[in-house]
Amino acid sequence: MKEREVYAEIRAPLPLIIRIDGRNFQRFLEEKGFQKPYDRRFAEAMANATELFFKRSGFHPELAYIFSDEVSFFFREVPFNSRIEKLDSVVASFFASALTIILGADEPLSFDARVIPICEHELVEYLAWRQAEAWRNHVNSYGYYTLRREGLSGEEAQKRLKGMKASEIHEMLFSKGINVAETPAWQRRGILVAWERYEKEGTDARSGKRTKAVRKRVVQLWNLPIFKSEEGRALLKRILE
Repeated sequence: MKEREVYAEIRAPLPLIIRIDGRNFQRFLEEKGFQKPYDRRFAEAMANATELFFKRSGFHPELAYIFSDEVSFFFREVPFNSRIEKLDSVVASFFASALTIILGADEPLSFDARVIPICEHELVEYLAWRQAEAWRNHVNSYGYYTLRREGLSGEEAQKRLKGMKASEIHEMLFSKGINVAETPAWQRRGILVAWERYEKEGTDARSGKRTKAVRKRVVQLWNLPIFKSEEGRALLKRILE
């Protein structure tokens, strides 16, 4: 029967991105009373689950980009000989378990996952694409929930927004006193989790002399620049060096 595992030996070239996305999270968040369109508590839970993945999963991502219920992990190396079935299933299941624990959820949470082979010089382009999607999601979410608060049903709000450009929704919101360009940066541009190098002072056990050693720790960056900007490219270059 082993030969029927038709996808078991498919491998992905390195480096690669594994992107996970939550399933039915809108219903879950509404039922649990999270604020809409954004709730800092949920964003912190996503960032903390990502940090836990860095520390406890056995994987070694270089960085992870988060917005809403989506995370993109960038890897230069992966376990399981790059077998796609293993990568997809383990990353999604670990993250779902971590987030369930952090949120204290009383029902199962699930994520899907996909593997995206990528050249490292394409990483800025990929992250800029997801960041642009974060902005579109941000504008649409504010538009949708603003209309809902005005009394429209979910179907009516979606119908009103259908076919509108982001700039048109932006103007509609501005006319109602909401400037989405001034909302918190993490809502507009997402969150980055990455390794940071730092110097740690210590004492040499043999000589008794003070020494400095380079260590790594996981950091969460909540005030991101636009990735395509000079500042954004410099940030990614520093993280990946």
